[in-house]
Amino acid sequence: MEAVVFVFSLLDCCALIFLSVYFIITLSDLECDYINARSCCSKLNKWVIPELIGHTIVTMLMLVSLHWFIFLLNLPVATWNIYRNTQSRAAEVTHERSHDQAWFPLALFLHVSL
Repeated sequence: MEAVVFVFSLLDCCALIFLSVYFIITLSDLECDYINARSCCSKLNKWVIPELIGHTIVTMLMLVSLHWFIFLLNLPVATWNIYRNTQSRAAEVTHERSHDQAWFPLALFLHVSL
């Protein structure tokens, strides 16, 4: 059973890394003015919820299979993804974005490298 858990976790993490690379490439295209902001948002918005679901599934799977250390490594990032998603919904209404948490992408990349 543990082999199935870790194989699924590996495949899910590969998909999440692919999504992260896709986000970076799309945002760099936006920065270089290859695409406009509306096109960039339409490309990225459809992948936010699957990213959130994928990371939450891996975190809960590690909790259920009693792999505490891996669960504790994934918990802050999963919590941040849930927080970011709920805050971005509120920001759509007010059209405000907070830039005081710009340090988190660096922490996310450090987490992925673990």
